[in-house]
Amino acid sequence: MIFTIPSPSSGAIELFGLSIHAYGLMIALGVVAGTWLSGRRLEQAQVGTRDDMSSIAVGAVLAGVLGARLYYIVTDKSQPWKEPGRWLKIWNGGLGIPGGLLAGILVALWAAHRRGISPAGLFTAAAPGLPLAQAIGRFGNWWNQELFGRPTTLPWALEIDAAHLPTGYAVGTTFHPTFLYEMLWNLALCGVLLLIDKRMTLRPGRLLAVYVVGYATGRFWIEGLRIDPANSGGGWRLNQWTALIAGLGAVAYLLVDRQRHRNDAPVDTDEPIADDYVSEDE
Repeated sequence: MIFTIPSPSSGAIELFGLSIHAYGLMIALGVVAGTWLSGRRLEQAQVGTRDDMSSIAVGAVLAGVLGARLYYIVTDKSQPWKEPGRWLKIWNGGLGIPGGLLAGILVALWAAHRRGISPAGLFTAAAPGLPLAQAIGRFGNWWNQELFGRPTTLPWALEIDAAHLPTGYAVGTTFHPTFLYEMLWNLALCGVLLLIDKRMTLRPGRLLAVYVVGYATGRFWIEGLRIDPANSGGGWRLNQWTALIAGLGAVAYLLVDRQRHRNDAPVDTDEPIADDYVSEDE
């Protein structure tokens, strides 16, 4: 094999004598990057400030982590809900993105309402920041040697050490690096959303629905490559069903919203989405 992707010997990074869990570090870096991009866009749209986005992000991220962990505990085939000792060990992996997105968006809506920011303005600003944060966070799966795909001999196959090999696979078997596929997909999605927002005139809030369609599409096929134990039915894994439902729901929203506003005047993207916005920091 000409080239393979090696896995790290440890899931921790040693820095100034401290051992930092790389999984958590990647998630934190993703949150910082996503918040920065979203805050910059919120300010450019004259909907709010970067400080507003930072404040909204604090609650949304905490809710997202709790929601993602709860989704994992309830739905994972290993039944972690039966072992309370595992519930808080997030550094070992186990965050379900569907649960995190749902909880995070709901809390972000509540926080934005308190600060006088329109939901549509928030969604439009944050849409590209979400896949950027997810792309960086996915890198944590590489450090944990988890959530890889089925065996492959492709040049970019992923090496897994003996301690992390699934039962039934010989030492030296290489696998699809699904963390890398999803990371690249999300980075591309971030770029596409920025391009759409720049080149097209979308009604406020629609960009988030486009994100859901794009993310669900990528997650559906990447999830189909994974071999970690998962609840399934009808030939698909639970997360594939979740992605399908979310994606179809977003498409339905776009179609209905387009039909409802087909006779509206064109959206003026140079005008603030919320003219009555007043920042609490003023």
